[in-house]
This record gives sequence, structure tokens and C-alpha cells, in this order.
Amino acid sequence: MSTPESTPVQEIQAAADALVAAFAEGRLDDYFGAFAPDATFVFHSTPQRLGSTAEYRALWQQWVAEDDFRIVRCTSTGQLIQHYGTTAVLSHDVETTIATRAGEETVHERETIVFARAVDGSWPAVHEHLSARTAD
Repeated sequence: MSTPESTPVQEIQAAADALVAAFAEGRLDDYFGAFAPDATFVFHSTPQRLGSTAEYRALWQQWVAEDDFRIVRCTSTGQLIQHYGTTAVLSHDVETTIATRAGEETVHERETIVFARAVDGSWPAVHEHLSARTAD
């Protein structure tokens, strides 16, 4: 949210930090709430593009129901925020440890999240793209 003392890049950084923290801490309402309802999602582990936040949340609930899926931890490194007026792009590397019935696994990915300034001054995410990367 915009304040008289904040710059757009600071606001975008705060939105990105809140989104990543909510994901890492398993606060799903906050995590999914960081996205616009019509946000789209492209994941290397999913065969189709997801056309809304509700569709992504339904898939997440399926993962939980079928495999006891949960996030154990997630770290973001190498963040780059590029601000373009009413839009911004965050690109970063993420290392996420997930737990399922099969045990824990750490995955290494690259992620791009596009943010768009809303009428209320907030910066919801409107698109997320996740791709695999090799461990460093």
C-alpha cells in the first residue's frame, strides 16, 4: 500500500516479501490473497496454464488431499525488481522444501512474478511463472 514516504519499488518489494513469507510459512489465505483473482500461473510441474487464483488454490487443495502436500521452508535469493509504471516484475531464485507422504524434497526453481498497481494503491500479483533450475 502506498504511503507518502514510500517509493513504488519499496511498495513492490513489500508486496513481494509478504507473498514469499506467506508461502514459506504456509499462510495460505495470505498467500493466495496476494494474487489478483484473475491472476494466471505457469508451472513447470503442471501440464496446463492455471487461469485464476481460484483454479490454483483448488489444485493446491488437491495436492493436500492426495499427498498431504505442505511447504516446509522457502528461501528467495537474487531478487531483481523491475518497475514499469503501473506494473513490475520480480525475478528470483527460490529453494523450497516440500513435504508429502513420500517425505521431504528440496526443489530449486527460478520464478518470475508480475505485479500490477491496483486502484487502492496495492500491488497484487497478476502472473507467476516457475521453472526448474539446477542446484548451485
